[in-house]
Amino acid sequence: MRQSRKRATIRQVAEATGLSPAAVSYALRGMQVSEETQRRVRQAAAELGYEANPIARALASGRTGMVGLLCGSLEDLWQQSLAVGISRALLARDRYALILDAAGDPARERLLAQQLRDQRVDGLIVFPLDPSAALWAELADTLPVVSIGDSLQGATTTGEVVFDNRAGVTLALEHLHALGHRRIAVLTPTRSSTPDRPAEVHVAAEADRLGLDVSVVTSPHALPEATEVARRVLSARNRPTAVFCFADSIAYGAYAAARELGLDIPGDVSVAGYDAHPMSRLLTPELTTFDWGVDSIIRQAVRLVVNAIDGKPQRRRIVHPPKLCPGASTSVPAR
Repeated sequence: MRQSRKRATIRQVAEATGLSPAAVSYALRGMQVSEETQRRVRQAAAELGYEANPIARALASGRTGMVGLLCGSLEDLWQQSLAVGISRALLARDRYALILDAAGDPARERLLAQQLRDQRVDGLIVFPLDPSAALWAELADTLPVVSIGDSLQGATTTGEVVFDNRAGVTLALEHLHALGHRRIAVLTPTRSSTPDRPAEVHVAAEADRLGLDVSVVTSPHALPEATEVARRVLSARNRPTAVFCFADSIAYGAYAAARELGLDIPGDVSVAGYDAHPMSRLLTPELTTFDWGVDSIIRQAVRLVVNAIDGKPQRRRIVHPPKLCPGASTSVPAR
């Protein structure tokens, strides 16, 4: 019977490279040694078939190698893309993402955040549903927290990769206003339990400034539910001439509802999204939306949380400006 090959030890890697076991351990974790030493150690480890024992490493370092990734709603296709990119970027830095879905529920978000802390993740990246929740300040005192999208109010976070939502809302409403729209529906995933999100607050201010009749309606990200909400909005007797959606996923529901109701986009109603999901380029007509630089967001969030875990925190607030991507889904309203 063929015997399986015995696992190589870190001491054998040390003997092969002429280094101490401690230096080999640092090199494998990318710490305190030169890049050339890291390359030489990793090459020797690969040749010997060495694989780090995650349990032993966690006990020795006090770390789990896990980073919590708490998403507001994974029914939002843009958040799905971000989660995939972040998990891969963490893996490239020898960390693993523990991805949880708050499913659009602020109470569930708070519960899951507490569970991630109790499971002793090394750090947390969050797309917050409720940026004003008191829990964030408590969490940020116990582990590195990086927020994406909105700042966590009252929390001393490791870093923030936030969106200039004021600029995004202004661009969207000015774009529709310039085309001649005055009656606009804004579809947002924000619930009544979290009414102070910066983007939605700014909608009211910009509507007053531009003289727009704006109605704000809560809509889930999931296609069936988003379609139902859009159907009710577009079936109203005095329906809006334009719909501005705070996620491309919600805009897909507006497309489906318009098709069911026999409405032409943009002839009968203009539709604008907010996050330039790649799927939006396949729509007919192509969706007017906004590019927030998803690849840069992924790199910055991962760098901030990993540096903090490794004891090299650089508290930074990185603001992403929006780029309007006009498509054929918005035009002058029908007379």
